[in-house]
Amino acid sequence: MADSLVPVFQLYGETRQWPTPDLLHCESIPERSRRHDWRIRPHRHADLYHLLHLSAGGVNLELEGSERTFDAPLLIVVPAMSIHGFHFSPDTQGHIVTLSRPLAEGLQQRLAGQAGVLARPEAHPLNSPRQRARIATLIDQIDDEYRHPALGRSHLLEALVEALTVEVARLAEPLPGAAARSRPRQRGEAREHLQAYQALIEEHYAEQPGIEWFAERLGMSSAHLNLLCRRLAGRSALQLLHERLLLEAKRQLTYTNMTVGEVADGLGFSEPAYFTRFFKRLTGMPPRDFRHQHKGTEQPETP
Repeated sequence: MADSLVPVFQLYGETRQWPTPDLLHCESIPERSRRHDWRIRPHRHADLYHLLHLSAGGVNLELEGSERTFDAPLLIVVPAMSIHGFHFSPDTQGHIVTLSRPLAEGLQQRLAGQAGVLARPEAHPLNSPRQRARIATLIDQIDDEYRHPALGRSHLLEALVEALTVEVARLAEPLPGAAARSRPRQRGEAREHLQAYQALIEEHYAEQPGIEWFAERLGMSSAHLNLLCRRLAGRSALQLLHERLLLEAKRQLTYTNMTVGEVADGLGFSEPAYFTRFFKRLTGMPPRDFRHQHKGTEQPETP
C-alpha cells in the first residue's frame, strides 16, 4: 500500500491533539478495539510508538507488509511510521502503551543499543514464564499509575517504561538472526527526511525557528518540506512544530510551578499574550484554565 494512501492518526480513529500532558498514553485493548468491532485497519503514526501486550486472546497482525496470526501471551512493537493493523479475537485482553517521539528518543539516549528494539517492528511471543510475569507486572504498574495520578507521576511512568524497554530488548536478544530479520525495511528518502525534521524539532522547538530555517538545514525548500510532512504525517511542517511546543507547554503547566509568563518565555514566545492566544487556539482554553483542569498532585498550584 502506498504511503500516501495509508491513514495517519494521532491515536487510531482520532484527529484531536495528543490527549494528555504525559509523554505516553495507556489504555486497554478492548477500550479502543471493541468500538471498531475488534478490527484496527492498517494505518501508521508519524511520531508515535506502540507497545502492545496481549495477556489473553489472539490477533491477526499486519505489520510492514507481512500478515501473521498470534496467540497470547504476546508483546508487539510498532515503531513510528510502520504500517500496522490488528484484528483481535473478541476475548482479547491486554494493553496498548503508546510512546511519544520525545519519550522514545529519550530512551534511546539513556539506553543506547537496548532502545533500538523500539525501532524494529516485531511480535515477541512470551514463552518464558519469568519474562511473561515480569512484563505483565510492568504493564499493570504503568496502567495503574496512568489511571491514578500521584506524586512523582511523570518520573515514575518514564522509569517504568524504561524498565519495560529493557525487558523487550532482552526478549529480542536471544533470537538467532533476530537483528537481521527485524531490521526495518528501507524507509525511503522521504521518510528519512521526515525523521530528520522531527529530530531537528526536538532539538530546537523552544527557539521557534521558521520553517525556512529547518528546510535549509535539510537541504530542501520549505514548500517541499511542507509537502513531505502533509503526505507522510498528515500535518504541515508548522503544525508538527506547534504540536511539540503545545506538548511541552502542557507538561510544564501540569508538572511545574512556572508562571504562564515563564512557560511562554522558556518556549520562545515574545510575550505571554501571544502564548495564551497560541495555546487557546489549539486547545480551546487559556493556559490558566488548562492548569486548573489538569494540575495533579506533583506540585502545589501556581497562583
